[in-house]
Amino acid sequence: MEREVLVVGYEGATLTDIAGPLDVFTGAGRVCGGYRVRLAAVGGGFAVDGGPRLEAEDLREVSGGVDTLLVVGGFGYAAAARDAELLAHLRRLAAGAGRVAGVCTGAFVLAAAGLLDGARATTHWAYCDRLAAEHPAVEVVPDAIYVRHGRVATSAGVTAGIDLALALVEHDHGAALARLVARWMVVFLQRPGGQSQFSVRARVPPVREPGLRAVLDAVADDPAADWTVTAMARRAALSPRHLARVFPLRVGTSPARYVERARVEAAAGALERGDEGLDVVAKRSGFGSAETMRRAFLRVLGVPPGAYRDRFRTTGAAQEG
Repeated sequence: MEREVLVVGYEGATLTDIAGPLDVFTGAGRVCGGYRVRLAAVGGGFAVDGGPRLEAEDLREVSGGVDTLLVVGGFGYAAAARDAELLAHLRRLAAGAGRVAGVCTGAFVLAAAGLLDGARATTHWAYCDRLAAEHPAVEVVPDAIYVRHGRVATSAGVTAGIDLALALVEHDHGAALARLVARWMVVFLQRPGGQSQFSVRARVPPVREPGLRAVLDAVADDPAADWTVTAMARRAALSPRHLARVFPLRVGTSPARYVERARVEAAAGALERGDEGLDVVAKRSGFGSAETMRRAFLRVLGVPPGAYRDRFRTTGAAQEG
C-alpha cells in the first residue's frame, strides 16, 4: 500500500528541512514502492531561506488521503504560524491524516494550528523555551533529536529531520529498509530519538562561580570518577550542603543527574565506537553494573544500551564503503 507524504513549505523555509525527509521517503519508495512524496505550499511555489524558489503544488488544491502531513522549519516560521489560511489547510488535512510531523521550527506552525495540544514535542534547541512559553498546551521535550507521541512526531533542527523520517520509515516498513536508506544516504543509522542535541557540558547555562565551573568541567572530563556530592563539593571548594542547594539553581538539575548524564554520554560514545561488552562499558563509564547503566539509558535517552549500539554504532559501517 502506497503512503502519501505531503511536505508543506512556506516562504523562508529551510532547504535541508525539506530535502532531508523528502530524500528519505523517496529513497524508501524506490525500494518498496511504499511512498508517494509531494511538496505543497499556499499559492504553490515558494522561496527557501537564502536560496532558490521551489516549485510546489498549491496547498489549497490538495485534498484528503494524506498519510503523513509534514511541516518543515525555517526562519520564516513566525510568519507562517500567523498565516490563517495556511493553518486552516493544515487543520483540514490533519483531520484525515494518519500522522502529523514537524521538522525544527515547523513545530511552531503545527502548534499554532492547535495540532500539538496535549502532545509531547520538540524543536531546535535554540527555540525550545520559546515554544514552551508561546504554547503552554504543548509538553516540550527540550533535549531530544525527535519525539513521537501518538500520531504526532516532531524533530530538532535541520539534519534531525532525516533521523525523524528514518524512524517513520522503520515504523512503517521495518529496520532493514530504514538501514538501507540510511546507508545509501551515507548517514549510517538514524540517531535514537532521545539522543541529546548536544553535549552534557554544552547544555549548562553560563555559570559565574569559578568553583562550580571547575566541578562541571571535571565531571565532563572524567565521568567515571567517584563523584559523590562530597567529592564534587571538595572540587568546587564549597560545603556539600551549599553545593546541593546552589547546583540546581545554576545548572538546572541536581548533581546526581548531571553526573548520570555525563556517564551516559561517555557510555554512548563507547557504544558508538566499539564492540566491548556492556559490563566493560558500564564500568569504564562510571556505572557500577550493566543493569545500572541500562536504567540510566532508559531515563536519559529512552532506549537501552543494546538498542542504542544497534542503531548508532559506526564501527564496521564506516569501513564498508
